[in-house]
Amino acid sequence: MAPTTKTRRNTKDLKMAKPKVLFLCTGNSARSQMAEGLLRALAGEQFEVFSAGTEPKGRILPEVQEAMREVGIDMRGQWSKSVTEFLGKQIFAHVITVCTNAEENCPAVFLTMGQHEHWPFDDPAKFNDEERLV
Repeated sequence: MAPTTKTRRNTKDLKMAKPKVLFLCTGNSARSQMAEGLLRALAGEQFEVFSAGTEPKGRILPEVQEAMREVGIDMRGQWSKSVTEFLGKQIFAHVITVCTNAEENCPAVFLTMGQHEHWPFDDPAKFNDEERLV
């Protein structure tokens, strides 16, 4: 039996869909937000980009927003959110944890979804003002 027009259209839509990328950290206030903004700015036409936290802080650090503005990236459309907001709603081609805590505490479904990578970065929120200036 030949595929219907609807089936062909759906197959075409799937081929044209951008791969979804999820960056995960603990607070979703710095590292994962920066990664989301950078990938969207550099390759947003190739990827649909998201970020989330295992224990979201509810805000993006002002220092992070300022640093991103300095390199020409506008983060006004981003906000701190929980990884649970995506449970059962999104399928990601790439899931990238950017801290050990997220790697250890993320719901397993995300770590077995698509391609998983772990890129550990220190948490800028834990540095004091002097260390941030270095």
